[in-house]
This record gives sequence, C-alpha cells and structure tokens, in this order.
Amino acid sequence: MPWTLPLRLSRRSLLAGAAGGAGAALLTGCSDGGGSSDTDTRVPLERRMRETAVRDSERLLERYDATAAAHPALAARLAPLRSAVAAHTAALASADTAPRKPSGSPSPTSPVSPGASAPAGAPAPSREPVPPKPDEALTALADAERNLSEARTIALAGAPGELARLLASVAACGAVHAYLLTSPQGDTP
Repeated sequence: MPWTLPLRLSRRSLLAGAAGGAGAALLTGCSDGGGSSDTDTRVPLERRMRETAVRDSERLLERYDATAAAHPALAARLAPLRSAVAAHTAALASADTAPRKPSGSPSPTSPVSPGASAPAGAPAPSREPVPPKPDEALTALADAERNLSEARTIALAGAPGELARLLASVAACGAVHAYLLTSPQGDTP
C-alpha cells in the first residue's frame, strides 16, 4: 500500500511549520548568503575587528597627543605610554588594516575637531576636550585607557583565536596604563 500524506493538517502542525519557516528565513537573513564555512566568515569578521581596534588605538594616540600639547610638562611622563599605544596600533594592524597615519612620534600640531563624532559603538577618547588642570587631564586620559580596555575585553567574546589573544594583551596593558596615569609619580605599588 503506498504511503500518502494526510489531506488535512492540524493547527499545531501548521503553526509549527510556519514557525520553522520563519526561523529559517531569519537565520538566512542573518548570514552572508554565500553558504560559506566558518573559516571563510571569520576572515571578514577579524578584519572588521582589527580595523575597529586600530581606529580606537589611533583615537587614543590623538588623545595622548592632545594632552601632551595642552600640558607640555606631562609630555615626558606620557611618552612611554604613548609609545606603547603606538606599538599596539602597529600590532593590531594587519596588511589589510595598516594605520592611516604614522604613529611613531606625537603630532601636537594636528588638533582634533571638537564637533567630530565617532562611529556608533566605538569609544571616542580623542573627541573630548583636554581638561585645563594637569591632574584632571591625566584622569581623563586614564578614563579613556580604561574605557578602551573594557571595550576590548568585551570584544574578546567574538574574536577569533589569535586576535583574541592580542586584544587580551592590549586590554591588560591599557588597564596598567590607566593605573600608571592615576598613581602618584615615584610611588611603587
């Protein structure tokens, strides 16, 4: 006897089928549509994450430059930390995400426009004005380091292996920078 489909569907099976179809449509809408493997989809994700990390590091470099320009007496104290941020920028940049501007030396002559805004979701430490008092400027710079460190720690969850390790290292260094910026000079922990 040949098997035949029932002519009448129950309400439950009809709703289950509709829900399954809607779920499949949603999942299809969230993918790139190429049906590629996980390895293929990680490359663009890693590139986007690296570009964001490089852009954020460049903004932090701008913040260091603006602080050193506004408070020349702090320049010597900020130089080693700025140098480390420049090294982080270079390490985060791959061949596809090279830094847009040289990060070897401070450029206090390039002011940051106060009206400019950062892309949504990205930390923008360089868009804030430098406080007039040196202690407040150091605190603001430490806050920028801390915020970026926290953002990078959160980004670890979606980062591919090698980039996740690099982001973790750079985030830890940023947390140390925040501590060093707010600790009294000459005191040892």
